[in-house]
Amino acid sequence: MATEANTPAIGASASVSLRSIDWRAAHAAAGAAVQAAQAMGACVNVAVVDASGLLAAFLRMPGAPLHSVDIAIDKAYTAVSFGLPTHQWAQALQSHSAAVREGIVLRPRFVAFGGGLPIAEAGQRIGAIGVSGGSEAEDQHIAQAGLDALGLTPA
Repeated sequence: MATEANTPAIGASASVSLRSIDWRAAHAAAGAAVQAAQAMGACVNVAVVDASGLLAAFLRMPGAPLHSVDIAIDKAYTAVSFGLPTHQWAQALQSHSAAVREGIVLRPRFVAFGGGLPIAEAGQRIGAIGVSGGSEAEDQHIAQAGLDALGLTPA
């Protein structure tokens, strides 16, 4: 039996709207990122996830490291999950307890190094992009190229 505290107000909706990146934008971001990687001479994997962290687009360049497939996906997942670029985690964790600093990095799919950027539109997180296969700086630059192609910024 529902209690008054958890029952929606009369006339109120029991659901919320969730804005999410569409497939065209996801594919455009992944394509632009791969073009940037090719221009740099890097071979990478690029993943774009929607607002729920589900894969919306993926591109793997020939020669990109196989382990980087999952790393790219997990960078995007981490970025959308927390709304924080993955390269900012080292600094962000400094203000937390040792238990948090040591524990969060052990979470499955959590990545705390560069290459994952949340994607925002009109101030709302709609997805994220993750790149893996180059150096951290290269991955980060390539991910940013994907956002630049959409005219969007990290969340």
